[in-house]
Order: sequence, then C-alpha cells, then structure tokens
Amino acid sequence: MTGARRLAVVTMNLGGPDGPEAVEPFLRNLFGDPAIIELPNPLRWFLARMLSRRRAGVARGTYARSGGGSPLLANTRAQAKALEDERAGLGAVKVFVAMRYWHPMSEETARDVKAWGPTEIVLLPLYPQFSGTTTASSLRRWREAAAGAGLDAPPRAVCCYPEQPGFVAAAADLI
Repeated sequence: MTGARRLAVVTMNLGGPDGPEAVEPFLRNLFGDPAIIELPNPLRWFLARMLSRRRAGVARGTYARSGGGSPLLANTRAQAKALEDERAGLGAVKVFVAMRYWHPMSEETARDVKAWGPTEIVLLPLYPQFSGTTTASSLRRWREAAAGAGLDAPPRAVCCYPEQPGFVAAAADLI
C-alpha cells in the first residue's frame, strides 16, 4: 500500500465524564485549560483543583439524571461511524474520535492515528460554533499531541462550517 492515499479524519468534541468517578478529573481538565482560565500555573492548577472539587457534587447529580455519565462520547462515536460508513468506497478512510477534556483524549487518538499510518489527516471539530475555548483549544491540543506522537502527515482543519450558508439553511429546514 506504499504511496496509496490513507485519509484519517479526526472528529473532535468536548468529552464528558463516563461515570461518577470521572466527574472531578473531567472538571479539573476543563478548568485547567488555559483557554478556559487565563492564569499562569500554578495559580490555574490550584483554581482548577478547587473548582472541580466544589462543582463535582452538583455535576455528579446532573449526570446521574442522564444515566451517570455524559452521552457525548457515544454520540460522537456514532457520528464518526456514520461518516466512515459514508466514505466507504473512497479508499482507505478511517475516522477517529478525540475528546478535549476526557477520554479518548488527543494524545491517545494521535497514537492510534500514527499507528494506522495516514498520508493525510482532516481535523473535524464537531462543536456547533467556533470559540477559543472549544474549537481553537481542541486544534491547539491536537497539534501538541500529534507532534508528541511523531505524526508527520499534513493535517487540514475544517473550520467554521456552522457559519456556512448551506449549513445554516439545512439546519433551518430541519427546524
């Protein structure tokens, strides 16, 4: 398969705790992001620990009402599978999932992508809008993780699709 096109699509989303024990570390990852709290470490680290401890109980109760954890990973995996199924027949295309604040995080996914050996990578943030605390943070984290994994395939990011007239019209038609 040398020289053949191998396209890795990395879907990106926020992530969420997969059970009650994951709520506090998920919140610590969230509040520890410099895009969320713009303070230098160790101040940001201290504040992230304090906020995650303080908010964990309320958040656990909220997640308990929806089955104990966030449905976001299952939903994102379903979207990734649907995209992969749609691309079947276009050659070697594999869709991966990277979450920003809980597993599978960019570091894990970058290692999986590297092991698959793509010639191209498309980064597909699934956020409903562009924000420095969502899309930009996920793309920044991916770049760091990809470098750490030794990925050398050129990445391209799909950005700001919710602002495209065709997307807006399709969403409006569904409403």
